[in-house]
Amino acid sequence: MGPISAEIGIIGGTGLYNAEIFSDVTEIKVHTPFGDTSDNVFIGKYFKKSVAFIPRHGKDHRIPPHRINYRANIWALKSLGVTRILAPSAVGSLKIDYKPGDMVIPDQFIDLTKRRDSTFYEGGKVCHISMAQPFCPELINIAQCSLKDLSSEHHINGTYICIEGPRFSTKAESKYYRDVINADIIGMTLIPECVLAREAEICYVSLSTITDYDVWTEQPVNSKDIIKTLKDNVSKTKEIITDLISRIPAERKQCNCGHSLENSVL
Repeated sequence: MGPISAEIGIIGGTGLYNAEIFSDVTEIKVHTPFGDTSDNVFIGKYFKKSVAFIPRHGKDHRIPPHRINYRANIWALKSLGVTRILAPSAVGSLKIDYKPGDMVIPDQFIDLTKRRDSTFYEGGKVCHISMAQPFCPELINIAQCSLKDLSSEHHINGTYICIEGPRFSTKAESKYYRDVINADIIGMTLIPECVLAREAEICYVSLSTITDYDVWTEQPVNSKDIIKTLKDNVSKTKEIITDLISRIPAERKQCNCGHSLENSVL
């Protein structure tokens, strides 16, 4: 038996904790220079492709967003040979037409996190990675085709504002994000996950499921309602992920994600 590897990585968000949608699943522990991953890595098969799955918050949702070891998770996937990452997550809506249950494929982000390790390059070498186009354009295009064919309510492009958490926003903050910053969705886990993926030269796309209207609508946000919305939509999320996997080509020809470090490392 050769070394275990995977082509596609999935970092499961709130409501998506296991690899039950895949076959021939093997559970492994990957040791990294950055400590433990959120949980063991599950390697399975789908559509003749090998897939590595990590539950972002752990199988029992024990890790809050500001304590996730993002560097370990991305390093582990890179070490397994992963070149694409599909990243489902839960988000709040800052726009009235972005409704709970809709999926958003963002193309930009605004980082308002405060104390997260957001680079692999802590010294010796300095890396100024370009994030002008934060997400893989090829994966965004594939996601758009998939969501359209599945007749799933969705929004292609949009700005994801990432806050530190784990608390939810005040009304003043939420209105500021909506009216002044003009963001579309709000969450707590995108950063530094997508930045580290870019440093690892891995294609990355966010599959953001809207669970609520943020508190700007005068409706209090609570975890119970968020989990209910996610449970109601988990089968749809799984359908989208499996359809995306079936559409991803073997070679990366429509993006430059695999060459992100060129001219970035000093």
